[in-house]
Amino acid sequence: MVKIGSYDVIVVGAGHAGIEAALVSAKLKASTAVFTLSLDAVGNLPCNPSIGGTAKAHLVFEIDAMGGEIGKAADATSIQSRTLNLKKGPAVHSLRVQTDRRKYTSYMKNALEKQSGLDVIQDEVVGISVENNKVTGVYTRLGAYFAAKCVIIATGTYLGGKIFVGPTGYSSGPDSVSSSDKLAEDLKKWGISMRRFKTGTPARVHRRSIDFSKMKVQAGDKKPVPFSFMSDFIPKNLVDCYITATNERTHEIIRNNLDRSPLYVGIIEGVGPRYCPSIEDKVVRFPDKEKHQLFVEPCGLETEEMYLQGMSTSLPIDVQYEMYRTVPGLERVELMRPAYAIEYECCDPTTLKPSLESRVIEGLFGAGQFCGTSGYEEAAALGFVAGVNAARKVQNKQAVVFERSGSYLGTMIDDLVTKGVTDPYRIMTSRSEYRLVLRQDNADRRMCEIGREIGSVDDERYERFQRNSRKLENELARMKVTNIKASKEINEVLCSIGEDRLNNSTTIENLLKRPRVSYEAIKRFDPDGGLTDEETAKKAEIEIKYEGYIKRQRKQVEKQKKYEKMRLREDMDYKKIRGLRIEAADKLSKVMPLSIGQASRVSGVSPADIAVLTIWLRKHGDKKQ
Repeated sequence: MVKIGSYDVIVVGAGHAGIEAALVSAKLKASTAVFTLSLDAVGNLPCNPSIGGTAKAHLVFEIDAMGGEIGKAADATSIQSRTLNLKKGPAVHSLRVQTDRRKYTSYMKNALEKQSGLDVIQDEVVGISVENNKVTGVYTRLGAYFAAKCVIIATGTYLGGKIFVGPTGYSSGPDSVSSSDKLAEDLKKWGISMRRFKTGTPARVHRRSIDFSKMKVQAGDKKPVPFSFMSDFIPKNLVDCYITATNERTHEIIRNNLDRSPLYVGIIEGVGPRYCPSIEDKVVRFPDKEKHQLFVEPCGLETEEMYLQGMSTSLPIDVQYEMYRTVPGLERVELMRPAYAIEYECCDPTTLKPSLESRVIEGLFGAGQFCGTSGYEEAAALGFVAGVNAARKVQNKQAVVFERSGSYLGTMIDDLVTKGVTDPYRIMTSRSEYRLVLRQDNADRRMCEIGREIGSVDDERYERFQRNSRKLENELARMKVTNIKASKEINEVLCSIGEDRLNNSTTIENLLKRPRVSYEAIKRFDPDGGLTDEETAKKAEIEIKYEGYIKRQRKQVEKQKKYEKMRLREDMDYKKIRGLRIEAADKLSKVMPLSIGQASRVSGVSPADIAVLTIWLRKHGDKKQ
């Protein structure tokens, strides 16, 4: 091996995790290199051509608030925008955009190329070098050695990737890019605990072969909103999506061919995602369900490929044709890219610290699907954190640990490193006990100051954040004192939505505290109506309407922070603590939590164990055992 160069941080992989890791590392003034198997696959969207969705959008907003790239990329390449769950409370409102797949990849490649202090290199990393249990660099397929103080593994589904279509299985990553097999074996050699997971993707089909008249049109929002508050333009809806569904004939074909499914005959060993099952899995697990919804989505403006969301499979190619052609509108469908399942290697995330640094090898970080997750947004969030902490480690700065109570990003990392995973992890709003205060509309207020302290938020972004914050504060103050007069017209509006009439003037704030009153409904009666931009008014309405609930949840957050501040040493010997159950000691020794709060969330650790641990900590404090 020939030494070619030396970096502070090397990122292995240029998918969604690797991009955010490399960009933020370089922004924090760490000399950085990102390695990719193919420069044409940077930021690839190998599954659905979309960004966001329930809870996933929250991660995108959080990353953007700290200076990340995924939100801006989604805005710049958006072809349709929809906010989901609008009939529910604001905690679950989630933006989702269809992106132009090729333009998204091009945007991200360009973002990497333009970042100062960052080198982008096409070569396969086949191994890491380790000295005294500390990573020192990487080896590549072309015979090169690159020294590094920290290495981030962000290999996605390419690490030990194997594709399955019926009985046919072969080593590969998505979209015919080669898999990274040697690195997987090398990491095992160094004691990294690995496991095999599996995911799948539906077929891409030709637009001309679809009869859209048999499907329901799903249009974008009338007033699209951007992910990034740095986007100075409003994304436009340039395409429609479509909805159709499977039927009993579809299910019959699937059941009749389960003996040819690699998933059901034992060829696939990897564990698949619980919340994104294949169509054959759906049919088997829900035998009484008459149909399963299917979304037909464009892959871009300059391609005829359409993505069949909700119908991933690893069934043989002939069965795929037969199965898809039973769906209304797809009777003559032409497959351009057949569906497939892919197995890949990932680590046991409980072997990672909350900073995402390995507890096995110093300076080695995990990000994205390597940590046991599934999804672009989860990957991007983990990549951002790994990039921040790798750069900070090089600079001898304390690692940034994101609290569970402060972000979905923190919730996800806490789940991964504390509880571990048995299948690919997907973020959901139900995973957070603090979801009313962790909304997508307040991500900038929760995360931008953190990004500023880290150094990832530049002056322009911070000034815009401060300006937006002042606008919201002013609007809340205005709504508190601005009166709306009682009148026949406003009482007609109130009665029409099931609210009591006004007998006297009242403030906008008081009106918005009524459950069914929205600012949109009363805006024309506001003496200052039209002076406030719609987005600021919406945020103010949420803060006012849910004030009581938000205050209660913030009290819970403060109470929990007390336990998060009770720090535990990383060299604790739990087996020497009297009164602690053997199971609890074993579990705590494996996870090595950083606080009493984190310890309380370790599976198998009871409240009684936490009481013992708390008493011990108060008695012994920082004393060595």
